[in-house]
Amino acid sequence: MSLDLEALETSFDAVAPRGDELVDVFYRRLFEAAPAVLPLFEHVDMKRQRAMLLAALVLLRKSLHDLDPIVPKLRAMGARHVAYGATPEAYPLVGEVLIASMAEIAGDAWKPEYAEAWAAAYGVVAGVMIEGADEAEMLAEAA
Repeated sequence: MSLDLEALETSFDAVAPRGDELVDVFYRRLFEAAPAVLPLFEHVDMKRQRAMLLAALVLLRKSLHDLDPIVPKLRAMGARHVAYGATPEAYPLVGEVLIASMAEIAGDAWKPEYAEAWAAAYGVVAGVMIEGADEAEMLAEAA
């Protein structure tokens, strides 16, 4: 699958200056859309969590032209999310919330093709993270 790199880069660059606000909007929207996930964040340092999400988005933006080097990091992140209680069923909602949050922050600068590009990119990222989660679960079962 080829990604629309221009749309991804342009849209991310439009929201990046407001990165802290983006992650705040993301978590607000996530907790509104899925209040059942709140307990997963009960003992989480949310300031650190927000910083890690923003760092992951920046890494993705920097890696768009060659995702292969970050695949191991994405798999490891997926494996860690198993321990946090994340399920494969949660990934689509997280993607929708992320894209909606980016659109909110970008305002009138947001275009429909940006949402399409991010949905495709998020699908790739989520797929790799789910692979990492599946591997972690298999290893845990084998132990």
